[in-house]
Amino acid sequence: MTRHVVASRTISVADRKRISAAILDAERRTSGEIVCVVAQESSDSIALPMLLAALAALFVPWPLLAFTMLPVNAILILQLLTFFVLSLVLCLPQVRIALVPRAARRAMAYRMAMEQFMVRDIGRKPDRTGVLIFVSLAERYARVVADRAIADRVPRQQWQEAVDVLIAHARRGDVAEGFIAAVDICGRVLEENFPRTEASGGELPDRVYVI
Repeated sequence: MTRHVVASRTISVADRKRISAAILDAERRTSGEIVCVVAQESSDSIALPMLLAALAALFVPWPLLAFTMLPVNAILILQLLTFFVLSLVLCLPQVRIALVPRAARRAMAYRMAMEQFMVRDIGRKPDRTGVLIFVSLAERYARVVADRAIADRVPRQQWQEAVDVLIAHARRGDVAEGFIAAVDICGRVLEENFPRTEASGGELPDRVYVI
C-alpha cells in the first residue's frame, strides 16, 4: 500500500472504457484482479462550514451594537445575511475542502479507500489476490491497496512505481492515462508473483468505478 497526492480531473466515458480495457489486458496475465475507483471527494460533510458561518453570524451584532446606531431589526437582518452568504461560500467544494487540515483530508481519503476495498468485494477472492487502485480527486490523494496474499509476498514499496506514474500523469491533467499506466505496472507485479492459471477467472468487474 502507498499513497500520494494527485491533481484533480474528471474521467469521461471514453476514458472509463480505456481503463477497463487495460484492466482486462493486465488480468489476462495473472490470477490476481485489479479494481480502480475514482472518488470525486472522500467527505461531503458541511458541518465545519456551517459552524464557521454560524459563529461569524453570532459575532456580527456586537460591533454593530457598540459602534452604530442601527435598529435591532436591521442588525438581525445583517446577521441572517451574514450566515446565509457565508454558508453558501464556505460550502463550495473547493472552499470546504480547503478548510479541512491536510492531515484530516488524507485520513478521510484513506478511510474511503479502505471502505471501497470492502464495498467492491475485493477481499472476497478465495486466494486473496485483489488490488485496489484508488484516487480521491478533491483531496488529491492516491493509494494502492493489496489484499492479504499479495501483501505477504510483495513489499509495499513495490507499489510506489504505480502511484508515482499515476501522479505524474495526473499532474499533467490526464488521470485516465495515469490509471492505465498504473494498471499495467500492477499487472506486471501480479503476473510475476501470481501468474495466471487455468482456474483463474474474472470474479470482479473489469471496470473503473466513479463515485
